[in-house]
Amino acid sequence: MSPTENPLLQVTGLEKSFGTNKVLAGVDLEVRRGDVLVLIGPSGSGKTTVLRCLNGLETPDAGVVAFAGGPSVDFAAKVTKADRTALRDRSAMVFQHHNLFPHLTVIQNVMEGPVQAHRVPRAEAMERAERLLARVGLSEKRDAYPSELSGGQQQRVGIVRALALEPQLLLFDEPTSALDPELVGEVLTVLRELANEGWTMVIVTHELGFAREVADEVLFFDEGVIVERGAPSELLRQPKKERTRRFLNRLLRPLDGPDPASDDTA
Repeated sequence: MSPTENPLLQVTGLEKSFGTNKVLAGVDLEVRRGDVLVLIGPSGSGKTTVLRCLNGLETPDAGVVAFAGGPSVDFAAKVTKADRTALRDRSAMVFQHHNLFPHLTVIQNVMEGPVQAHRVPRAEAMERAERLLARVGLSEKRDAYPSELSGGQQQRVGIVRALALEPQLLLFDEPTSALDPELVGEVLTVLRELANEGWTMVIVTHELGFAREVADEVLFFDEGVIVERGAPSELLRQPKKERTRRFLNRLLRPLDGPDPASDDTA
């Protein structure tokens, strides 16, 4: 992105409460075209809620979500169904538990969004689905049902389903957390390929080795706020905040040995 180009997505002052539980307490972030933004943090810190607000699945209590060229939705004002639909039309979300329609075949699952939501002609939607299934190595599963697939295959279909909508922004909510360890790699491979192709993505993950490889920026969330943000080479190796260091101490030690933030060199 050129220095004078506006970011694809600008989020300002995002707030969300569920009853008395304040899940987001004023979140500001921006996503540039072609960048990969990775959100990390403990469970319940607000990461998934951010994704759901960006996709129109949740309605924030306050804040502005603005895409370059529109829409720009101010949640302090009255928000309409058209506003939420406009947000959803700009992005596509991949969930941690696949959320495939069990009564539809693989290719029907992939075609459903373009045909029903975007009114794409069925022949065009089928061609698009077949092309995308081929790129993730699932052409032979086009007529299978989700129950006949492994967890990794189901998640790859979930990714293809999102790609078939041709969104400006891809949102991933812990895409490998529900998978057996031996199936994680096949999903991460697809995500790496998407990053290399220049897709704009926001990814919630605990796969910090993967975050190092693909992220342009990492944001550490805790208690509904962004505690720290920075390039992965900086934040994941030399975090400035004590809360970030404690979180990474638990997760990075299997990758790096001693705590990267520790002063103990013994």
